[in-house]
Amino acid sequence: MKEAYKEALYAFEKNEIPVGAVVVCKNKIIARAHNETETLNDVTAHAEMIAITSASNYLGNKYLSDCDIYVTLEPCVMCAGALFWAQFRRVIFGAGDPKRGFSKLDEIVLHPKTELIRGVMAKESEDLLQEFFKKLR
Repeated sequence: MKEAYKEALYAFEKNEIPVGAVVVCKNKIIARAHNETETLNDVTAHAEMIAITSASNYLGNKYLSDCDIYVTLEPCVMCAGALFWAQFRRVIFGAGDPKRGFSKLDEIVLHPKTELIRGVMAKESEDLLQEFFKKLR
């Protein structure tokens, strides 16, 4: 999660919403990304989406069932859908997102075999997000 947090810091420096993600396979980081929606002028350029694409390209496979993804913020519904289709082994996130996170849905949208771990480095991730939005006001 520390590496995902570093990615969130990169996003913060670029005036992007500070969310970072890394994909780990066999104890090796194979993809890292941060939000780039402003930079790319693309509403789908969330950290998770970019990390999924990068990991799939690295492995040459659309299924990432041997991989874990670490994300500093709870994935939105769009990203959770992509995580479902990629069939991640584990999804680990930091800060919860009660407004836009996938947990607000009545049913879990991750793949049934995906293990979900919440709250890793949540405080640090929340603090960074709050600092970012305070800076915007």
